Amino acid sequence: MEVEGIARETLYFILEASRSTLPVEFAGLLRAEDGVITEVIMLPGTEASSKSALIRLYMLPNMRIAGSVHSHPSPDIRPSQADLIFFSKTGDYHIIAGMPFDMDSWICYDRTGAPRDLPVLDVEIDEDEEGWFD
Repeated sequence: MEVEGIARETLYFILEASRSTLPVEFAGLLRAEDGVITEVIMLPGTEASSKSALIRLYMLPNMRIAGSVHSHPSPDIRPSQADLIFFSKTGDYHIIAGMPFDMDSWICYDRTGAPRDLPVLDVEIDEDEEGWFD
């Protein structure tokens, strides 16, 4: 799945969710529409602590995932060995956010753990695009 960037509003959500769950990690999956990451999917059964987060991928509905997102409750936003194993299973765009959870404290990695460019885009998100709220 080719992704052009992430919606600014989605990134703001990620940073605020990461900040508000401290000292526990925040974790979710990323979904893209028309080449832009616009959604964070939080699966039932996800477990998180101050040291790790476990997403139960078997709970994922039949949908394509662009990657994952999780926070580190520290400024260190390098992927751990466990992160790299998880990255290889869930798409090619993986965001790690760290303290202080601002626009300069996150990075995107590919499935191998190499940093990758992910532009922040000013796009309008249609929240009722698929009739979810009808």
